[in-house]
Amino acid sequence: MKRKGLWLLLVAFLSVAVLAACGSEGNEEDTNSDSSGENAAEQESSQEEGNGEEAASDETYVIGATQIVEHPSLDAAYEGFQAAIKDAGLNVEYKFENAQDDQNNAITIANNFVADGVDLIFANSTPSAQSVLQATSDIPILFTSVTNAVDAGLVESNEQPGGNITGVIDLHPEAITNTIEFIENNFEGSTVGVIYDAGEANSVAQIEAVKEAIDGTSLSLAEATVGNSSEVQQAATSLVGEADVIYIVTDNTVVSALETVVGVAEEQDIPLIVGEPDSVARGGFAAYGFLYYDIGYRTGEMAVEILTGEKTPADFPVENPPNLDFYLNKSAAEAQGVEWDAAWEEEAELVEPAE
Repeated sequence: MKRKGLWLLLVAFLSVAVLAACGSEGNEEDTNSDSSGENAAEQESSQEEGNGEEAASDETYVIGATQIVEHPSLDAAYEGFQAAIKDAGLNVEYKFENAQDDQNNAITIANNFVADGVDLIFANSTPSAQSVLQATSDIPILFTSVTNAVDAGLVESNEQPGGNITGVIDLHPEAITNTIEFIENNFEGSTVGVIYDAGEANSVAQIEAVKEAIDGTSLSLAEATVGNSSEVQQAATSLVGEADVIYIVTDNTVVSALETVVGVAEEQDIPLIVGEPDSVARGGFAAYGFLYYDIGYRTGEMAVEILTGEKTPADFPVENPPNLDFYLNKSAAEAQGVEWDAAWEEEAELVEPAE
């Protein structure tokens, strides 16, 4: 009897415990069902907002950057371009290609960028821009280090470029006229020797502007043309005995081998006038120019607005360099037999020779 009673008591206790547990579990499930629905909605909403912010901040753009050759001016333009985009906070992956002063390479680079489906192409030089424009009419193109975008066939007009391309040119409207005026005032009656790549459209345009500026002055012109950088030294040597002053415009082929011209100028005591301050630092005596970093930076600002969808290339007129300054290298002047005029220092920025 005692064992049977104990057994019945144990069964009764277990039954009550099971019922209590079931009731508690049911109540907990109901409670979680109500709150979890709200929490899930809140979590989902919060996650969507977080994902939206993350998508906006983490979006990465791909830019193809093509450059006809590497030299300090073009390199500075590319640095400025990248700096503007970095300052805007955009995440960008760059595909940089140097054509090694070969137009065929420039064409191949352009076609590769199109095949890769990059978001924007930065064309740093006239040949690079021409190659890219031939390769695509869909991908946005921004150029700089281009002298005359209209004559190069890049845009219909500077004011209304149309199409998928625009940028910042590398010739200030007064640069060549100021340079010729400086030569006329200080080297009156001189023959000005120029060296340029006849196959580079921007160089041909500048030489035509030089001829116009010289017309009516006491100066005359002597020309030497090259097809690649290996011919530059020979071209410079050919001007010895004919040119009293050498003037190198912003020709990529010649500027990439500028040191060979500097060597001839110093050996023969011929003043060397150049087209931009980077070349002054490399041994040119004087230049009316601007910083290529600045025109690259402005082009980068354009890129930001295009990549973010605020504007298209057609919305930007082709721009000129923002300023024009006079640069002198006193050490180069001495090495080239130039009699220094202290009055020059009143308007010029003195440039230290590059190390």
